[in-house]
Amino acid sequence: MITVGDARFTILTPHIIRLEYDSTRRFVDSPSFVVINRNLPAVPVTKKIHGKWLIIKTSKMELKYKIESGKFNAKNLQITYNQDSAHSIVWKPGMRNNENLKGTFRTLDGMNGDTHIGDTIPTPFENGLISRNGWDVLDDSNNFLFDNSKWAWVKERNNPEIDWYFMGYGTNYKTALYDFTQIAGKIPLPPRYAFGYWWSRYWNYSDDELRTLVKRFKQYNIPMDVLIIDMDWHTAGWTGYTWNKSLFPDPEKFLQWLKGQHLKTALNLHPADGIAPTEEKYAEFAKAMDFDTTGHKNIPFEVADKKFMINLFNVELNPIRKEGVSFWWLDWQQWPYSKKIAGLSNTWWLNYCFFSHMEQQKKQRPLLYHRWGGLGNHRYQIGFSGDVVISWKSLAFQPYFTSTASNVLYGYWSHDLGGHWFGNVPEDQKKVNPEMYTRWMQYGVFSPIFRTHSTKDPRLNRVIWNFTGDYFQALYDAIHLRYALNPYIYTMAREAYDTGISLCRPMYYDYPKDDEAYTYKNEYMFGDNMLIMPITAPAVNNLSTVKVWLPKGGDWYEWSTGTLFKGGQTIERKFLINEYPVYVKAGAIIPMYDQQVKNLQDNSNDLIVKVFPGGSFKTKLYEDNGNNNDYQKTAYTFTTIQSEHEADSTLKITIFPREGSFPGMIEKRNVDFQLYGSVMPNSITMNGKLLAYDAKKGNNTWIYSGHDLTVHIRANQTDCNAKTEISVHYPAKQVDINDMIGKMNRLKRVIALLKDNGSPIPDILSSINQADIRIEYQPTEYVQIVRNFMNYYPQIEDTISHTLVNKAIVKQCRNYLNN
Repeated sequence: MITVGDARFTILTPHIIRLEYDSTRRFVDSPSFVVINRNLPAVPVTKKIHGKWLIIKTSKMELKYKIESGKFNAKNLQITYNQDSAHSIVWKPGMRNNENLKGTFRTLDGMNGDTHIGDTIPTPFENGLISRNGWDVLDDSNNFLFDNSKWAWVKERNNPEIDWYFMGYGTNYKTALYDFTQIAGKIPLPPRYAFGYWWSRYWNYSDDELRTLVKRFKQYNIPMDVLIIDMDWHTAGWTGYTWNKSLFPDPEKFLQWLKGQHLKTALNLHPADGIAPTEEKYAEFAKAMDFDTTGHKNIPFEVADKKFMINLFNVELNPIRKEGVSFWWLDWQQWPYSKKIAGLSNTWWLNYCFFSHMEQQKKQRPLLYHRWGGLGNHRYQIGFSGDVVISWKSLAFQPYFTSTASNVLYGYWSHDLGGHWFGNVPEDQKKVNPEMYTRWMQYGVFSPIFRTHSTKDPRLNRVIWNFTGDYFQALYDAIHLRYALNPYIYTMAREAYDTGISLCRPMYYDYPKDDEAYTYKNEYMFGDNMLIMPITAPAVNNLSTVKVWLPKGGDWYEWSTGTLFKGGQTIERKFLINEYPVYVKAGAIIPMYDQQVKNLQDNSNDLIVKVFPGGSFKTKLYEDNGNNNDYQKTAYTFTTIQSEHEADSTLKITIFPREGSFPGMIEKRNVDFQLYGSVMPNSITMNGKLLAYDAKKGNNTWIYSGHDLTVHIRANQTDCNAKTEISVHYPAKQVDINDMIGKMNRLKRVIALLKDNGSPIPDILSSINQADIRIEYQPTEYVQIVRNFMNYYPQIEDTISHTLVNKAIVKQCRNYLNN
């Protein structure tokens, strides 16, 4: 901290300098709404006076300020940031940051795609923390501060002159975001259950209807973690805190029943109308507030009134929480600013109050579900994006909107998957489009929060058992895939806490010098190892087309089809309804769960280690209690998993002893090593012992599944604190199976189409179509079966053409086979 006259400079990190100017010299040391921590490790710095100039240098920046020259301007202040020996960035006050990569905005309510209904101009984003200019300035001059009370409360500044934070980072965006977490706080890790399926629908459900709904989920083997109950839980009115006993005769018993079903529950709150005389606890609340009840008026809501907020929790909300409510869905869409403190955002301060109140309870991990209130709100977790129009345009906008929010660390947007309401379309178009809903749900698998919701419209009951055929199966598979990916997702959520890099992040974080990283706006990384290009337009002839940019520097594996692509190219690909454009880094190891997991409240004893084709790789699996705050200390574990390709055609996979501990952690677990898109090995050993090939999937055995060309190695009761080593010995010369998974899937679609149209199926076609099951029946004939399939596949079109008279069917078959 260096003070010269009316100016003070604080070197916070090698990339961030705080710049203060105050003619009264009452510099601010209190935490602000955005910057809550300035007590950071000392940064090596040099300081000298050269003539009238103060010069401050760090390893990355040089600041020059003309002493006693007044407020900062382009003539008296300059900062030079050195990205490397060949490039430097010079900043002066007043310079325009014209390449800001944007952040987010408050709500998508009433939007159809990137515009509000009736508008033609896209809704503007707030600026983010990073820019292609390589620098950013956070102006904190007029921001509110926190006082030093036990429950820190808002206080206004008394010196709103200049309080800037200059951030220099060049193209090292990840460093910029990490450094921002050091001064503005980390992204809290949500409870593990928050990454499961949230069922929500605006509907006046009753106790018995919700019980039936939950039972139907179990009947259809659909996992679920969170049940949201919208505003009809309380008595009539927009705002309410008294249970509607006509719908819920005994709320506590109902909530305890849900707990017995391993479900977490949230209730919707619209607090703007205050406390009405019809509320059960009106008299108690009025007494606590010293409010005159003679006029039987509402006790006004005021978020900046500490006494009101304390009583709101103590009198109204805490007793409901004790009955069994897990967290609140807070929904504020009324007047934007406090009526008590000018300029105080009600949304921002509500987020702080509710989240910090949960932090004080210390019994479980805080979780808040509300709207974006502004910079600093990343500390209050999950965002409710609002009521979007059901359209392909809305689906197409959400991937970009979601990943871009990571530029302000707001990494947990939750969308109404499937859209909220029909909008201004003709009545005959107000019906569920099963293709659109399926694609929206598939996108939801690879979004931060997996939550469905819709308005109160009987046509929008989108439980998946209302869908049929391929749509039902695709929806079913999507929900199960979300649960299967939880170990990977939760590990990436921990990474977000540690680094400030969100689960869904733009491509330019990893590839900042490639123009495609900026122009392919809908494409994003899902964690470190998956690239997603969502399908956001209707299919043509049952195939959805996307263009995907695959960055150079490595190969990419198309999960749906089993196709390995070289990086550094743009490809056009087509997908069936049961396929999705997920590209996994070649060789990646993805920790997963199996389909036995029905909720995420506990760590599973069963783990899948999924290894994709490609080079050697190393990753980590993160685990903790899942719903307490001890992860912020030392109560967690990391398990390193590594694969190595050796010169003798051996793939060695090692799970190392885990590091760390937490109460209740699993000591032994069953591990299914899955080598996806793999050829048939010659032999496999585990910890030096030869494993038997066993179709019955016994312990310490292996098997090969034909439909996904995957080696399964079963290791039961492995010690989590010991090393497990798998050696897979492959033949020196391997048969080519690239894209065979996709070809088998397309052929099955062709055979189904032929049968549905009454066409004869030649024996050779039926035989080739069963290559997958033949592999499992006759594993010793693997190479010949694969060769027969791959050799005959190009001939299928001719076989069909000579069999069928219906040219339209032939054309559709060719369409499937060639894409």
